[in-house]
Amino acid sequence: MKLVVMTRSSFFVEEDKILSSLFEEGLDRLHLYKPGASPLFSERLLSLLDEVYHRRIMVHEHFYLKDEFGLGGIHIDAADDRVVPKGYRGRISRGCTDLSELGVLKRCSDYVFLRNIFDSIEYKDRGEKSSFMMSDLERASSAGLIDKHVYALGGMRLENVHLAKELGFGGVVICGDLWNRFDIQSERDFTGIMKYFEKLRKAM
Repeated sequence: MKLVVMTRSSFFVEEDKILSSLFEEGLDRLHLYKPGASPLFSERLLSLLDEVYHRRIMVHEHFYLKDEFGLGGIHIDAADDRVVPKGYRGRISRGCTDLSELGVLKRCSDYVFLRNIFDSIEYKDRGEKSSFMMSDLERASSAGLIDKHVYALGGMRLENVHLAKELGFGGVVICGDLWNRFDIQSERDFTGIMKYFEKLRKAM
């Protein structure tokens, strides 16, 4: 089972140090997700990370960054109505919130994020709630829609990783529950994040 970390939606001072430490501790895949931000900030963050880690990073916007920094691939959210750039060759991941789309998306992607599995942690102030009943996910699992190519996203935390495992997800995407362990306004010590990450890795 894969463990994927998605960046906090906003940039912050200690971000490159934390990401570097996560990679050093064995992070296999990072999704660079900074909705609406200037690509210049993403360029700066990537330039601060050792090039050896760039192949482990998937980018959600500004797809030119993939080639410029030798990144691992691009992520396309169905809601954005984006298409694969003409002539693109490389890894592609996609996102969706509709179980009926999984079959089609898996055939044209390396893996798919099934979003809103649980209530959002980072975006709880926006009221982003779970899109599924557990019975819906169980039926999708039994039908083979959920498999090793589908990763669980939305409200994922240490306490519910076992549910994703039981449902047959190929991976989980951690975001809010990781970044909420570090106060970007006042903290410099990110030991709490690293300890939590180690627990997640063991739970995989």
